[in-house]
Order: sequence, then C-alpha cells, then structure tokens
Amino acid sequence: MTRHFLNLSDAGADAIAAMINDAIDRKAARGDWPRGKADSDAPLAGHTLAMIFEKNSTRTRVSFDMAIRQLGGSSLILDAGTSQLGRGETIADTARVISRYADAIMIRTDDHAKIEEMAEHASVPVINGLTDLSHPCQIVADLLTMIEHGKALPGLEVAWLGDGNNVLNSIIEAAGLVKFNVRIAVPDGYDREIEFVESARESGAAITLTRDAGEAVAGADIVVTDTWVSMGQENTHNKLGAMMPYQVNDALMAQAKPDAKFMHCLPAHRGEEVTGSVIDGAQSIIWDEAENRLHAQKSILLWCFGLI
Repeated sequence: MTRHFLNLSDAGADAIAAMINDAIDRKAARGDWPRGKADSDAPLAGHTLAMIFEKNSTRTRVSFDMAIRQLGGSSLILDAGTSQLGRGETIADTARVISRYADAIMIRTDDHAKIEEMAEHASVPVINGLTDLSHPCQIVADLLTMIEHGKALPGLEVAWLGDGNNVLNSIIEAAGLVKFNVRIAVPDGYDREIEFVESARESGAAITLTRDAGEAVAGADIVVTDTWVSMGQENTHNKLGAMMPYQVNDALMAQAKPDAKFMHCLPAHRGEEVTGSVIDGAQSIIWDEAENRLHAQKSILLWCFGLI
C-alpha cells in the first residue's frame, strides 16, 4: 500500500515519534559535514523526488531538495507556470504521468482537495508541502525543535496568537496525536477549522479558545505565531488592524513561563505578528526550527518509503 503524507493523522502518533527519533539521529550523525554530502547509508540512492510548486517557497523547496540529496537521491522541480499543470492539465493526469517518472511527489498548493486528488491517482507517495488546510511537514519539524530544546511533548502548553490558519490546524492535529494542549487567541472572524479542534479534544488534548492574547500566553511553554496575511489573500488592511492586539512582543512573552520558547515557521513580517526584539531574542528558536525542516523532511521521506 502506498504511503501518502497529506496530514499528520496519515502517519499517526507512533510513526511521528519514529520520524522525530530518526531525524535526531541523522542530524547528530552528520555533525559538520558539508550540506551536499550524502548520509553514510544513503538509503534513497537512485530515488527521485518530484516537487510541484503552485505556491512560492523558500524553506520547503530548499529543505526537500537537500533532504533527498542527503538521502542519496535527486529531485526535479515543476512550477505551475512552466508545466502543463498551469495550462489546464488535470491533477489526476499529472499524478499518473509523474508517477511514471519519479519515486515520490511533494506538492505545495492551495486547495487541499488538489492534493487528495493527486494522492488518489498517483502510484507513488504524495507529500503535502502545504495546502490552505494544513502544513504537516512544518509541524514535524516544530515538534523536533521543541524536543531539542528540552520540552517534553505530553502535557506541553502551547499558545497560538494571530490567524486561524493551516499551520494552526496541523498544530491542533498534533496536539490530539501527541497529547499536548493548545491555547488559541485569534480575533473574531479568523477562527480555525472546528473539525480539527473537535478531533483533538476527543483524543484528550485541551484546546482553549479565547479572544484574549494574555490569557492564551499565561504560563505557556511555547508561544507560536505566523504571518497574518497568507499568499493570495485580499483586504489586508482590515485584517492587519484586527490582528494587532495579538502581536507577540516582549510584554506578551513576559506572561509566558520564564523558560518559554518562541516559534514562527517563517517568513516573518517584523513589526506585524512579532517584534524584532522577540524574533532575535534569547527565547526565540526560529533558526533551529527552520534548519529542522531539512531533518524532518528526510524522515518523512523515509516513512513514505516504508523505511521507518
């Protein structure tokens, strides 16, 4: 059976833990090797990853490209504007064709239904590099980063500030799988997908919804935010105004635990969702978080190929 990674629940808690452990081991084993040098075991030698980008990317593009290289394989990149997908070829036909050329497909797109259709018709693993609904690869990297910084996941208190977006949906999904708690502070009209909240609560996670940023952050172990305006969104002026009370600044971070960490999946808009003093401050672990996209992608690829 082909293993697709469209959401965290496709893998489940045990597999996510195995991915994180594998990522920790592989990261440690590399030491200060050159980035382009393959891992000593090169488990995906001869394999090719096709990457489809209907949305722009820096971290997803580079981390997956380097991940498959370090695993011994190679990548090819398709942009919607330079492929037949951007000229009307169906997702189903694209999936069938690319499955004949590559060993796995990573797609970064808008509508989650597209990636579900891709997985339905592909005969190779399909990985969600981001959709409007979820961003599971980011969260594997985030969980890895939390553990690296001494945070035990079960019972962890995570505060989310700002927009109820795809990253938040995947954090909530992870909370239900791994058993940590999430306090969510977003302005009225920008709430999260309620089905993720209900599922996580049914699994035993405490998901708190509030309009008060201070209430969400009080006593938190991890404080997370994301850009307020995603690619392609309109009416940004009204949205920015609604979001300003949820900006992560020094005063807000002071309400979290003294050893709390700040996380952001990047790119960040300094002075909007987070101040420069927080993003560059001692509690920020965003650069480790960004690096860990590479190590997480490697383990996700290995899971998709049945090697974890």
